[in-house]
Amino acid sequence: MTDPPVTLQRTTSRRTRKTGQTSGTNDRSTIARAWESFTSGEASVRGVRPQILASWYRCRDTYDVDPNLEAAPGASDHTDHRLDHDVLLAELGGIAATAGQRLEGEHGIVAVADGRGRVLASWGDPAVRAHAEKSNLAPWSAWAENTTGTNGMGTALESRGPITVTGPEHWCEGFHHWSCAAIAIRDVVTDSPVAMINVSRWSAGIPAQVTSWLARSVAGVEAEIRRRVVWEGKIVVERVTDLSSRNGGGSFAGFDLGGRAIVADETAQSTLGLPAAAPRVEVSDRARPDWPELSTVLGWATKRSLTDPQWTGRARLSGTEPDAVVPVSLRPILAANRIIGILCEFGSQNGDERYENPGEPPALPMPQRVIGVRKDRVVVLSPAEIRYAEADRNTVWLNTDRGKVQAATRGLDNMARELRPFGFCRVHRRFVVNLRRVAELERGVKGELLLITDPRAPEFIPVSRSHTAEVRRLLGV
Repeated sequence: MTDPPVTLQRTTSRRTRKTGQTSGTNDRSTIARAWESFTSGEASVRGVRPQILASWYRCRDTYDVDPNLEAAPGASDHTDHRLDHDVLLAELGGIAATAGQRLEGEHGIVAVADGRGRVLASWGDPAVRAHAEKSNLAPWSAWAENTTGTNGMGTALESRGPITVTGPEHWCEGFHHWSCAAIAIRDVVTDSPVAMINVSRWSAGIPAQVTSWLARSVAGVEAEIRRRVVWEGKIVVERVTDLSSRNGGGSFAGFDLGGRAIVADETAQSTLGLPAAAPRVEVSDRARPDWPELSTVLGWATKRSLTDPQWTGRARLSGTEPDAVVPVSLRPILAANRIIGILCEFGSQNGDERYENPGEPPALPMPQRVIGVRKDRVVVLSPAEIRYAEADRNTVWLNTDRGKVQAATRGLDNMARELRPFGFCRVHRRFVVNLRRVAELERGVKGELLLITDPRAPEFIPVSRSHTAEVRRLLGV
């Protein structure tokens, strides 16, 4: 357990306590003017940190959060997180309760929330807690960005590492007297947030050591998550290897709950298009097959298995060759009564429930602009400026007419949904391409299709076999 963030008052200047900002009165005034302009509909403003401005865009253009909100709404009592997430929340609660005792009299409170931004408990200065209750910064309240705008907890759910939100950086005017610092803990397999810890102060700034304390506080918890995931990976390998050896004519693979392959026998590796490799126990070594339909089916199987550990299912997947069909049976892999993976047997139809393809989901309504971040500024892009998007794990890079820009949206699946209405197409597990910008096509050394959106650059975007027919149809070639 780490030491709590003590001596907040002694490390905060008088000017900071008076203004409620770590950055001084001038910065507060600049941000307040920017907030007024942006909430009035200005396309862009200056003087606001890129991370905060990207959040403002989400709040205004995607979530439509009322900037005049004075209190957070109540939280839904529906929960869909797993028992192991409850264990993490309990551990964070112990850290926060200890810190809260030390913050009494220091104008600070500590709160713990779940991965949906619902506050579960808070501790700290009684006077500050009284202010917090007026803003509904209390248990059973919802502080995700899509309900309550830019704030420490909600914006940490959209970001990595500690984040601070100070005064008028909050999207909702009712929270402009608050300063907050928070950090989210993420599931290393699915990358989804599962828990969060937050420090808030009323009319006082957040000292720099608070963010480092937050990072230290969750480091031990995250290390335990990684150790557990490696252990789960070993169990999946043992189960699949044993099953494959007892069924010599089968084709078996084991996936984690994020849809990444942990282990596959030789036949399954060929079916999945994966290079021959030792079992991928470490998360960083695991590969997501470039087979969109399989990813969808694995997501379906995971969701059904989490509600019923005895569930089994079956599906018929489109193969890489025209009119080819690959049958597959699916069932959960359990350890200590917990779902730790999904077992696939290709060439089999033994599951009870059959997968019915619901068809392409409707495109999400999106604004006619895409938000990116380059160094210390936000970049507002027209979709037509973007040639293609490339994934580096959950970070997405946009290759544009203005150079390479990091997308504010995380995850290539999310980016693909955002760009789909503007003529973009997923062509590879790592690439989404603006088909209107494709200038040339070429064949690779192995006969694969390569796309070129800028003939002046040494650029060759690969099209995977599973996407080739659709890309050729859309391009009319």
